Amino acid sequence: MSKYVFDLERSARGLRLNRFLRDLVFPEKRKLFLENPDRAMTDLTEEEKDLVRRLDWRGMQDYGANFFCLEKLARVKGVSNPEMVAHFRGESLDAFLRTRRVPGAR
Repeated sequence: MSKYVFDLERSARGLRLNRFLRDLVFPEKRKLFLENPDRAMTDLTEEEKDLVRRLDWRGMQDYGANFFCLEKLARVKGVSNPEMVAHFRGESLDAFLRTRRVPGAR
């Protein structure tokens, strides 16, 4: 697993993507994204659009997306934090949940 460093270069590269993700807090932006994702993502590069379309959580983070902005996309797409974290770790949700000390976790 590579070491993740959020530096100035990564921050600058991810700015446009983070702004798009952050704006999903606004109902009209969420509605547009759900109804017409291509139109909602017009300001993103093709690489950024592809990451969002595939819900490539690790790829978006490596690109420069902030975790808190990624959470906004996750909520819109109905993805839980444990599902996102499992993806970051390269595990299934069941495998990830088995590593948690949570009563009732699978």
